Amino acid sequence: MATTDLSPLTSSVPASSGRKLRLGALTALVIGSIVGSGVFSLPQNMAAGAGPLAVLIGWAITAAGMLALVFVYQSLATRKPDLDAGPYAYAKAGFGPFIGFNSAWGYWISAWVGNVSYAVVVFSALSYFFPVFGDGNTWQAILGASVLLWVVHGLVWAGVRQAAVINQIVTIAKIAPIVLFIAIAAVAFKLDVFSTDFSGLAAINLGSLTTQVKSTMLVTLWVFIGIEGASVLSERAEQRKDIAIATILGFLSCLGLYILVSLLSLGVVSRPELAALKNPSMAGVLEAVVGPWGAIVINLALVVSVVGAFLSWTLLAAEIPHAAGKDGTMPHFFARQSERGVPTVSLLITNLLVQIFLLITLFAQSTYQALFSIASVAILVPYIFSGAFAAKLAISGEGYRPGENRIAALVMGMGATAYGIWLVYAAGLAFLFMCAVLYAPGVIIYVWARRERAERAFNPIEAVLAAALVIAGAYAAYLLWTGAIKPL
Repeated sequence: MATTDLSPLTSSVPASSGRKLRLGALTALVIGSIVGSGVFSLPQNMAAGAGPLAVLIGWAITAAGMLALVFVYQSLATRKPDLDAGPYAYAKAGFGPFIGFNSAWGYWISAWVGNVSYAVVVFSALSYFFPVFGDGNTWQAILGASVLLWVVHGLVWAGVRQAAVINQIVTIAKIAPIVLFIAIAAVAFKLDVFSTDFSGLAAINLGSLTTQVKSTMLVTLWVFIGIEGASVLSERAEQRKDIAIATILGFLSCLGLYILVSLLSLGVVSRPELAALKNPSMAGVLEAVVGPWGAIVINLALVVSVVGAFLSWTLLAAEIPHAAGKDGTMPHFFARQSERGVPTVSLLITNLLVQIFLLITLFAQSTYQALFSIASVAILVPYIFSGAFAAKLAISGEGYRPGENRIAALVMGMGATAYGIWLVYAAGLAFLFMCAVLYAPGVIIYVWARRERAERAFNPIEAVLAAALVIAGAYAAYLLWTGAIKPL
């Protein structure tokens, strides 16, 4: 959730009404979209698979890769001001309707699966006060998460805006405890604790340094999902140049917070102890330093933060298929909206899928970490093709002035694309198979949308890609059904 009044996003007034977002609101949207639940679980998530050296390398790779992606969105906002809805619009413009559809589909999957993880981690945090909620996947927790889901649905559907006072409360509850944690952890930091088994190679279960670095990749990606928030809602920006500035400011702010939280924690609690902490692990670290009140503060902050993020991401999750329905990338029924401008059909379908996955979480005993890994892998398609589109423009010169230097834009575009491909490799087969199962049904929806517009479904290359996607999805579903692979 953004840190200032985001009423233009959640109000009943359509974007066309003239109510636009300024730089402050856009920057707040980026930071608010990024800072959700991930930072509160970052210490354990990183320590579970990596030692301090691998964590440092992981952050270095992430900083370079995400910075390249930030500059990609900065460049594209300038070069292609006519393209709204961010990542999927760029993929469609650069590589055709089928790739564009899959980018929209992948972004949508990432958003609503991410909301499932939010619901799980809220009740995992509440289990500190009510043990019956366990790790957020007991039947009591799923029941509570379902109630939360439909309360949020009702608020959004009714067009109820977040009041400025609520946004301020959420901001304080989210950011202030993180700053407090960093300050206390810095004082409690012990170099000998941090440097013990610095390489992580003494711990057999962690594997090689490369394996450790790979284990950090989806975690660091997850905590930065939302970096494109200003681009997704570019149609609502008062000045398009503010999209780029807001994205950079949001990225740098969050990068600093994340690195400090993860590295300082490794100097407060030993890595094995940190890896064994229950999430939100930031609560356990603070409790080890100051006592129970530290855990209480962090758990309450997480609940407020994630409920706010849940509301914001419900809007973002519904926005992509709604925008795609309006331009024909998805079936037209996704474009339906109420008199208040709320995308009712898209919102309902999105939250029905969240509800189904909450039930799967109950029966499969899925964890927060498994869910955010799926969400992280799903969003890679729009990220990869955004980078590739920026590189393509730099090569062709489209959108550039005569004689304008395009080398930096080419390097950033290629860097962002390479970073995305590296993340696909780092994810591993389990989560790739799960995403194949979720991507494959999209082919049916895509054909439906094309027939509505009386357009040819596929060109020869797209037909091959679609067939490969369906085969991969069917094979992955078979492996999941037989238990040969268990991603959750």
